[in-house]
Amino acid sequence: MRIQIINGPNINLLGKREPGIYGSTSFEDYLQTLRGRYPEVEIAYFQSNVEGEMINKIHEVGFTCDGIIMNAGAYTHTSIALQDAIRAVTAPVIEVHISNVHAREEFRHKSMIACACRGVICGFGLDSYRLALEALLTKH
Repeated sequence: MRIQIINGPNINLLGKREPGIYGSTSFEDYLQTLRGRYPEVEIAYFQSNVEGEMINKIHEVGFTCDGIIMNAGAYTHTSIALQDAIRAVTAPVIEVHISNVHAREEFRHKSMIACACRGVICGFGLDSYRLALEALLTKH
């Protein structure tokens, strides 16, 4: 099974950025743990602060991988283009967020991509990614 994780803006700063909200672990460190827990799954990783690069990655892998786990960061709340890209591909996409976006600022309560995704997982810290992977494994 091949899963693509796509992270959006500022996720590259995990471990440094607002540790009270996002924790003190870098995504690269967490990714090693996730890969170790699921050695039978090929987990590819891509991060970009640029919306167009995220769209290009969805197009590149969205017809060949078994699923996409996407944390679009702030683009979640603004990007119709990401929604269109998700709708255009055949791979199921699960939207994830590290924090509980519904317990934060009002503008974070609306996702522009959720309607195109298989599901949404938020508020479980980095474990949100594992929960999304489990969902893809059981729905495959």
